[in-house]
Amino acid sequence: MDTVIIGVAGGSGSGKSTFTNRLKEEFGDEIAVLYHDNYYRRRDDVPFEERKKVNYDHPDSLETDLLLKHLEMLKNGQSIECPVYDYSQHNRSDQVIVVEPRKIVLVEGILLLADPRVRDLIDIKIYVEADADERICRRIIRDVKERGRDIDNIVTQYLTTVKPMHYLYVEPTKSKADIVINSGLNQVALDIIKAKINQLLHPMIEEQAEQARREEA
Repeated sequence: MDTVIIGVAGGSGSGKSTFTNRLKEEFGDEIAVLYHDNYYRRRDDVPFEERKKVNYDHPDSLETDLLLKHLEMLKNGQSIECPVYDYSQHNRSDQVIVVEPRKIVLVEGILLLADPRVRDLIDIKIYVEADADERICRRIIRDVKERGRDIDNIVTQYLTTVKPMHYLYVEPTKSKADIVINSGLNQVALDIIKAKINQLLHPMIEEQAEQARREEA
C-alpha cells in the first residue's frame, strides 16, 4: 500500500482542526487521522500549576520524534498506539488510540511543518491562515468550552507564548506549504482536497467520472 500523508498546519485558532475534521467526517474510516497535539510531552514530574506555565507553542514541547516514528510505521503498513493529551490537566493521559494504516494519513498541528524530517514525510502540505484577531477569539471560545480553561489563563498564555511563538516558529512554515488557504471553512479548498483524496482512494471511479465528463462536453 502506497501511503499518502497530507499535513495541515497553521496558527492556533486558524481553522486547521475544522478543515481536518471536515475531511475526517467526509471520509470516515477510509483515512487515518493524527493530531500533533496528542504528542505533547508527558510531564508527570511537573506540578499542575507549573504545567500551566509551560511554553506549549515551542517545538520542544512536542515529542515529534514519536510522531515521526508513528508516521513511518503507518507508511509501512503497521498500526500504532497514538497517545491522548488531556488539555484540562496540561498533560498526556494514560489512554492511547489504536490507529490502523490507511492509504491516506491526515495529520494536523500548529508546528507540523517546523521539523524538516516531518516535512519530508508529508506528500501534500497545507497551511491554514487567519487574521490574528480571529484566531484569539476562536481560541478563547474553544478553550473555555472544550478544554476547561479560564479567560485569565487563556489571555496570559496567548500574550506570553502563543503570539510570540506564532511569529517565530509557526508563520514562517507557511512558505513550506504546497497550498495556503484562508479559512478552515473554505469550501473551494475543501472540494479540491476531497477530489484529490477521492482520486487517490478510488482511482478507477474517478477515471470513469472524468471520462463521463469529457463525453458530456
